[in-house]
Amino acid sequence: MSDTTFGSSTTSARVGTGWLLAYGLLSIAVGITAFLWPVTATLTAALLAGSFLIATGAVAAVASFGLRGHHFSAYTLLSGILSLVIGAWIIVEPATGAVSLTLMIAIWLTARGVMEIAIGARFRRFGISLILLGILNIVLAVWIIWGIPFTALTLPGYVLGISFLFSGITATLQAIGVPGR
Repeated sequence: MSDTTFGSSTTSARVGTGWLLAYGLLSIAVGITAFLWPVTATLTAALLAGSFLIATGAVAAVASFGLRGHHFSAYTLLSGILSLVIGAWIIVEPATGAVSLTLMIAIWLTARGVMEIAIGARFRRFGISLILLGILNIVLAVWIIWGIPFTALTLPGYVLGISFLFSGITATLQAIGVPGR
């Protein structure tokens, strides 16, 4: 069987590799775009998160009516209503949603930094690197909080940019390196 036969594993690999390459290049483009326009990327992410919350909230609220009498029906209804309200709030005020997300990142960095310092102080091996990492994470958290609202409107966009860029580079390298091309 030749390697151009329809349905062969080589043809499937080539088609899959083409899609992987397209995904990689598109992800690189999205990542660069997010870096060039971080505020737009942040607000877009907030709007998408709000839309997701509205959709899942609506489904949960509807599902709760089918669960009448089940011990999870009230929880499902309240969870759905909460998701609808928060989602609608983010859609109406995406910048406020971005501030909330940024504050959660700062809280996470602070908690992680404190844990790293505490653990690093207890161990000789790699202790200093953990302590330094903890200090770095706390400094980043302070910088984020000190820079609000600017950091709230740019940080999520930059994080998305980094994620898409490195995901795209990885996918592109995988596509280029797949045998049979």
